[in-house]
Amino acid sequence: MSAATTRSRTPDRLCAEAVDLARAAAQEAAAPGVVGAHAGLVSEGDRVVTHYFECVELGYRGWRWAVTVARASRAKLVTVDEAVLLPGPDAVLAPEWVPWSERLRPGDMGPGDLLPTDAEDLRLEPGWSGEDEPPPNSAVSEQMAELAEAEDAEVTAASPAELALTPPRGTIAAVADELGLRRARVLSRYGLHTAADRWEEAFGPKTPMAQAAPAPCVSCGFLLRIGGSLGQAFGVCANEFSPADGRVVSLAYGCGGHSEAAVMPKPPQPASPVIDETRVDPFPLRRAADAGSVPVGDDAAADLGHS
Repeated sequence: MSAATTRSRTPDRLCAEAVDLARAAAQEAAAPGVVGAHAGLVSEGDRVVTHYFECVELGYRGWRWAVTVARASRAKLVTVDEAVLLPGPDAVLAPEWVPWSERLRPGDMGPGDLLPTDAEDLRLEPGWSGEDEPPPNSAVSEQMAELAEAEDAEVTAASPAELALTPPRGTIAAVADELGLRRARVLSRYGLHTAADRWEEAFGPKTPMAQAAPAPCVSCGFLLRIGGSLGQAFGVCANEFSPADGRVVSLAYGCGGHSEAAVMPKPPQPASPVIDETRVDPFPLRRAADAGSVPVGDDAAADLGHS
């Protein structure tokens, strides 16, 4: 260890004694009454010392005012280099700064907000490039090449972003525009997988609603199928009373609003009356003699009004 290093670790006597000078500098930089007691000093080098003072301002627990003083060689006058507020070992600090692209969460965007997509976003891959032989991962690579050969169409040399709004008729750009494939980038396999994982986590078979459902969505009449490769595992719920109405749901998801969950039974209908038209029931026109409660010939009973 050199002699210069040894001297730099030993605080200079005059700089170490300049506590009042350092306190005055801290009070001048801070608001009145926020500079507390002297909390020690540290030698920064030859004739350079930093004095620490406690910060008693609300909201800055554990912070310290650091005032660095120094003096020239063979000089007895100590001067102030700087005065700053620094966090101590147990200071309350703000959380580490995170870029906005990593802080953004689903649902954070509002009306008028713009979310620029990174040029190297792993969720996207180049779409139709406009070349004679599009990239192998393009959604229109083989189909567009076969169609161009069959129709004897012209191949444009520019990308879709550089083409005119109305491409010339007969070009691949015109056909791609008609088929809705004229996009600079499309979902990559990674983008498809992340979307599928996100949708299945929200409305998948492992959710409590699906566990208690009478049947999965694949057999529900309110399920709207979607196209593409994701249509093999997902659909859109169209039941207004379902918690997933208008959402992309897994075919294994389910809820109590299943179309076949509780079919109301029809009310019982009484049987139709049966009429026997082969039998004749006699209806006498006159009453029989023995039909009354009093025997025939009993005149005394007749006076009492009996029939």
